Amino acid sequence: MKEFEIKPFEAGQRLDRYLAKLLNQAPKSFIYKMLRKKNIVLNDKKATGQECLAGRDRIKLYLSDDTFDKFSLKPAKETAFKKEVKPAEETGCKKRSPVKKVPGRLIPQIVYEDHDILILNKPAGLLSQKAAPQDDSANDFVLDYLLESGQLTKEDLLTFRPSICNRLDRNTSGLLTAGKSIRGLQQMAELLKDRTLKKYYLCIVKGKVTKNRHLKGYLKKDPGSNKVEIHTKPFEGADFIETSYIPLKTAEEATLLQVHLITGRSHQIRAHLASIGHPVLGDYKYGDRNINQFLKSRTGISGQLLHAWKMIMPDGREWTAPPPENFRKAFDTMTDKRG
Repeated sequence: MKEFEIKPFEAGQRLDRYLAKLLNQAPKSFIYKMLRKKNIVLNDKKATGQECLAGRDRIKLYLSDDTFDKFSLKPAKETAFKKEVKPAEETGCKKRSPVKKVPGRLIPQIVYEDHDILILNKPAGLLSQKAAPQDDSANDFVLDYLLESGQLTKEDLLTFRPSICNRLDRNTSGLLTAGKSIRGLQQMAELLKDRTLKKYYLCIVKGKVTKNRHLKGYLKKDPGSNKVEIHTKPFEGADFIETSYIPLKTAEEATLLQVHLITGRSHQIRAHLASIGHPVLGDYKYGDRNINQFLKSRTGISGQLLHAWKMIMPDGREWTAPPPENFRKAFDTMTDKRG
């Protein structure tokens, strides 16, 4: 017999989903059969699998060791970030970057932390989630940080896996959210779905923009080219998008914009602004190659100047992350372009 106690970060999920992760190699029919036969019980009572788990619930599996080993996962392997952090304080809510800087490695900064969520400032160049097994990512950073600070163990990863909740393109910097618990993941998913988590970006675009504008359109992504197309009217397979912006600072050939991402679709800001003639500087997918090459030759900047700057929660909490230094460098360069 094996017994498991539900920890606070695991609470909020259904019993059958918990068991599907614990017995990852078992067919669902086996799990439900064990529940019906009371070979798996919840708090010493028969369960259907539909029960919502609470902290300190106890699950007993009356299975042989061979059966459990056959159907269960092994502890997760270490992720890409090396284990170089000091244990967290008991609250686990300090603002700090827990992984030492290593030459060539991009490390997010922790902007905010509580028992359920993390808010990170991701540097440009770092993936939000892995694209290949050898990649570093912000998601790896979250896992390593929680393991090294003692907030999770490798065994905990059998039944719960913290995760990034929203994504930023590799070359977009700024604020990312991550769930440390089932409750945190569910909360952030709901806020992102109903758009009550307000997200604001900073970007530098081509051209002089002098008026606020609220854009609406329709976006469709082509997975083959990893590009999107945008139209002002509905078309087959397209999603409705909404973007608004305020110019903060202007030069003759560039403008610093504050952008409110109202809907959150792939490449939305970059493609939407490019569709009205104001592409983001440094964006080679949707932008102006000539101006991008000029900027690169003067400053070395080769990625889009787009930064997830501010998040505001429905309860009024808000976080900001200052844009990287290349924003100032790029705007100064475009201001002095005529010279």
